[in-house]
Amino acid sequence: RTPMATDADEAPLLADEPLRPGSCSRELELREFRDRYVFRSLDGGGAFAVARADGSLHPLSPEEAAAGSDCKVSKIYGVAGMIRLLAGSYVLVITSRKDAGSYGASTVYHANSMKFLCCNEAIKHLTSEEKRDEAYFMSLLRIAETTCGLYYSYDRDLTLNLQRASKLAAGRVHKPLWKQADPRFVWNRNLLEELIETKLDEFITPLIQGSFQTEQFTLKDRLVRITLFSRRCNRRLGTRMWRRGANLEGATANFVETEQLVEYEGLTSSFIQVRGSIPLLWEQIVDLSYKPRPSIIEHEEMTKVVERHFHDLSQRYGDTMVIDLTDKQGDEGNLSNAFAAEMQNFPDIRYVHFDFHHICGGGNFDNLQVLYDEIEEAIQKQGYFLMNSKGEILLDQSGVVRSNCIDCLDRTNVTQSFLARKSLDSQLQRMGALSSAESISQSDIINDKFKKCKVW
Repeated sequence: RTPMATDADEAPLLADEPLRPGSCSRELELREFRDRYVFRSLDGGGAFAVARADGSLHPLSPEEAAAGSDCKVSKIYGVAGMIRLLAGSYVLVITSRKDAGSYGASTVYHANSMKFLCCNEAIKHLTSEEKRDEAYFMSLLRIAETTCGLYYSYDRDLTLNLQRASKLAAGRVHKPLWKQADPRFVWNRNLLEELIETKLDEFITPLIQGSFQTEQFTLKDRLVRITLFSRRCNRRLGTRMWRRGANLEGATANFVETEQLVEYEGLTSSFIQVRGSIPLLWEQIVDLSYKPRPSIIEHEEMTKVVERHFHDLSQRYGDTMVIDLTDKQGDEGNLSNAFAAEMQNFPDIRYVHFDFHHICGGGNFDNLQVLYDEIEEAIQKQGYFLMNSKGEILLDQSGVVRSNCIDCLDRTNVTQSFLARKSLDSQLQRMGALSSAESISQSDIINDKFKKCKVW
């Protein structure tokens, strides 16, 4: 696993080191005055102020940013956005970070801690009821400060997988990061509006929620690096039980795109899988029972919802194959049967049901080979993306596997990991790191390293 470096381990940036086109400021000086916050880039030269009275934004010249001395000075590592409540605005800043590894040539950071800066002096003019509401909203902001699994880069759009990014015009990288990003995967998208309107591009830091892990090992005395990057979609967010199924637009809860990158001898491959809640209109109302019963919502738009969901997937990923891992009996079975019935309306989309608990019960996960034998031809046809050190595309991934159980967690994790390992063998064989008869599973050390990469 790539060591997690702290800020103290990083080489200091020169104050006059210019920003690359499309990058955002890596380090900022935060100056806290009685009436304003001043944010000054330590590597780009730009600056802006936020009034503590009402949260109004004002771009500053270098001279204006340096003016005044009666203030508290600290270093921050990004501005994640602003939100306006009853009493004023609150600015979310990244107060510490960790080096999580690299994606291509760009460093990926984990937002280790965040803080909301208050610009709410108008709170003294609120009514008692409004003050109670503001206090409640602020408690929600404190929860947002502790959001886990947030990753970002200062000079690369992390929302696009390698294949999508490689197909876009070269000039795109000169645009601000927020303009490059796929809005589906920008966790703080709704917090960026005021910064965008004020044209503070170099201060806007898109955050991706998910997981990012890297492992390294050697084959034939050559280094192999595997990176697993899961990106959580923001279209239907919510916690387990409280957010299920799809909305009327076809966006599903727990939708995550997982990319497995492999780098070896100048070659880089990418293999994409997705997961998401069963794309029907259904709910699981929380009660005192250990496992609340799922309930299908009768709606005339049900088939349209399913169609919208898979149309979106086909536009983004190509041919889609569905793997439904739910139980065939009981309450799960009723939901699974309804899903299977809807999928009959879409003969061009392959639907495969695999009763994970029945076939792989007792930890017999090797029985997933039964599933793989059924879908192997389709998986190989979809393939994976491959490019060389010159950026030349050698192979494309033409489709995607969409897996689901109920929570899209344990059963889906194990299944996606199994499919990813099969694809990894194919990729390493194509790259020349393994022979056609070899597999990483033949090496306990390498297999253990692969298992350490867990999807989100």
